[in-house]
Amino acid sequence: MDVIKATQVIEVTTEHEDTERMPDGVPHNIVGLTLLFSVILALLVAVMVLSGGSVGKLAGFVICLIAIPALVTSLSGKSERERDHSHPSR
Repeated sequence: MDVIKATQVIEVTTEHEDTERMPDGVPHNIVGLTLLFSVILALLVAVMVLSGGSVGKLAGFVICLIAIPALVTSLSGKSERERDHSHPSR
């Protein structure tokens, strides 16, 4: 005998709940940009280091010293500007 169970999912929201808010508080496009720029930077430095001479290794190190803080600062500022301050995460 086959038993089939039907379940019904009912979404309950309160009048104060904002379904459009981002639960983690960080704009999702910032997460994607961080991933993209981090991968591009890592590939650039890897190519420079693996390509040979000491000039490439030194340039890769200098790029890391300059680009990583610049990336973090710019994306942090963009995240703060785009964050939903009226509906912060809980």
